[in-house]
Amino acid sequence: MTLATPTRDAMKLALNGGTPVRTEPLPWELPGAHWIGAEERALVDQVLQARSPFRYYGLDAQHMVDTFEKEWRDAYGHKFALGVSSGTAALSIAMSALELGPGDEVLVPGYLWVSCVSAIVRCGAIPKLVDVDSTFCLDPDDLARKIGSHSRAVLCVHMSGVPGRLDEIQAVCKANGLALIEDCAQTAGASFKGLPVGRHGDIGIFSFQLNKNMTCGEGGMVVCEDEKLYRRIVALHDLGYARTPAGRLDTSDPNVQLWGQGARMSELAGALGLAQARKLPQITGAMRRAKWRIREALEGTPGLSFRRVPDPAGDTGPFLLMTLPDAAQADFFVSALRAEGIAGPAGSLACLTMREWGMHWYFNIPSLVHKRSNSRDGFPWSHPANQFAENYEYTQGALPVCDDLHTRSVLLTIASTLSDQDILDIIEAMRKVAPELKA
Repeated sequence: MTLATPTRDAMKLALNGGTPVRTEPLPWELPGAHWIGAEERALVDQVLQARSPFRYYGLDAQHMVDTFEKEWRDAYGHKFALGVSSGTAALSIAMSALELGPGDEVLVPGYLWVSCVSAIVRCGAIPKLVDVDSTFCLDPDDLARKIGSHSRAVLCVHMSGVPGRLDEIQAVCKANGLALIEDCAQTAGASFKGLPVGRHGDIGIFSFQLNKNMTCGEGGMVVCEDEKLYRRIVALHDLGYARTPAGRLDTSDPNVQLWGQGARMSELAGALGLAQARKLPQITGAMRRAKWRIREALEGTPGLSFRRVPDPAGDTGPFLLMTLPDAAQADFFVSALRAEGIAGPAGSLACLTMREWGMHWYFNIPSLVHKRSNSRDGFPWSHPANQFAENYEYTQGALPVCDDLHTRSVLLTIASTLSDQDILDIIEAMRKVAPELKA
C-alpha cells in the first residue's frame, strides 16, 4: 500500500477547513492490553480453579509467579528476578535494598515519573536533579558535574521506551563508586548494545501497569545479579524476612530481619504477566517497526527534529518524540495533526505536546517542588543529616535542557496494533502539516 497523490482539497489543512486525512480514531496506546487473549485467560483460570491466588502456599499452588520469574531470568539473562506488586513498590524496594537513607542523595533526571522521586523521599534520602540531553534521558556529562560528597546512587530512568547513553552513565557511576538503579518501567524488552536493560546496573526495576509494554494491570519486577542483595530484596518485598520451602516466614537469618513492604505479586497477576511476557517480543517488535517506519519516512523534514536514539535496535518503540523550533509551532503541529485525525479514542493520549505530559516533568510534581512530607516533622527534608540539601530547588528553571525540551517537544504514542493504513495515515498527515513549519 502506498500513499496516494493528494488532491488540492486534500492538501488544505483540516485545521483550515480541508478534508482530514482520516476520521477513525487511532488505537489506544496501551501496548500489552491489545494482546490479552486466550493465553492470559487460560493461566488466570488455572489459578482460579485451583483456588490458590497467594504465591507462597494455598489449596493447590500453581507457581505462576515462580514460573514468570524463571522465564524472565532465562529470557534476559538475569541471575535473580522477583515479581512484585508494582513498579512503584519495586523502586522503594531497590532504595531500601541499597540501604539508602538520611544523609544520602540520589541523582535523578528531570524527565521521569513521580514514583521515581517518591521512592527516594520515602526512604529518607534527597533527590538531586540532573539534566537530560537529546535522548530525553539522563545526561552523563551533567551527571558527572552534579556528583557531590553525599551522592550515593543514580536512578537512571529509561524514559519513553528508549535507553539513553547508558554505557557512559554506567562508566560515571563506576568511576565514582555510585550504585546504579535502572528504572526500566517503560522499557520492558529493551536492550543497549546487545545487553538487556536491567543488567547494566546494581538493580533494575520494571513496571507492568496498564500503560507499559506488557501488563498485568498492576505489577512489577526487580532484577539483580548479586545474591546478598537479592536476599535483601526478597525480604523487603515481603514482611522483612525470608521464607521457608513451605512458604512460611523464616526469622532465623539476622541478615534479613528487616521491615518489609508487603509488595508480593499475587498468582493472578503472575499468571497474566507470564502470558504477556511470552508475547513481549511481538509487542515491542510491532511498535518498533511502526515507529521507525514513520520516523524514516519523515527524516529531514524542515522544522522537525527527532529524539536521539543511541541504539535503535534496542528501542521498544512505544513513543515517537519530536522537537519543534518553538512552543508556538509545537502547539500548531499537534493541533493540526489532531484535526487531520491523528488522535485516539476519547480519554487516550495519542498525540500531544509534552507540556501536556504532567508529572513526567520534575517541576510538575507539587510534592517535590514544595518539599512536602508524609509526616508532621517534615521528614526527610527536616532531618539533620539532610541539612546539606536545604538550598536544593525543584522549581522550573533548574534544568535548562529539560525545560527547553518540555517547552517545544511533541509526542506521538505508537500503539502495538497499528495497521499499515494507520501508519500511512500518520505519515500522510505529518507530510501535509510539515510544510507549514518554520525551520
